[in-house]
Amino acid sequence: MIACLDVDYRDDHAAVACLLFTSWADETETQQISKRIDDVAPYVSGEFYKRELPCLLAVLEPIAEMLTTIVIDGYVYLTPEKKGLGGYLFHALNQKIPVVGVAKTRFHEAPSVAVLRGDSQNPLFVTSAGLDIQHAGEYIKQMHGEFRLPTLLKKVDRLCRDAVFA
Repeated sequence: MIACLDVDYRDDHAAVACLLFTSWADETETQQISKRIDDVAPYVSGEFYKRELPCLLAVLEPIAEMLTTIVIDGYVYLTPEKKGLGGYLFHALNQKIPVVGVAKTRFHEAPSVAVLRGDSQNPLFVTSAGLDIQHAGEYIKQMHGEFRLPTLLKKVDRLCRDAVFA
């Protein structure tokens, strides 16, 4: 099972969303999960992972054993030595589940693969841990959708933005 994740921050909480799917080319997910996170750390420049990582782990905890790969919005590594959010996630999961990061803007030192999708001339920048970076790029290229952003990555973004909790 593959999971793609995203987090949306509100005034007093965060909404984290996860879509599960079985094949890179899937158009639809097999399951949706969304969760409210109340005790969100404040934003600190250069330490974004401290804010977002606990949200991701909270939604992954009950399903981690079934996952083969996780896809996040962002970078796995910012430089060959410096972890991004995905690198911290990979290590928090004891390096057992590969993590693929998909970013819309280039971070100058990040060891990434540029992936063009659809008719877009603006690449996505793919990074990975636990999975060969070239393979990760091919997987993102295979994802469903005719536009720059794969269908399920757009959908998980919308799911966390639209999440309403009673």
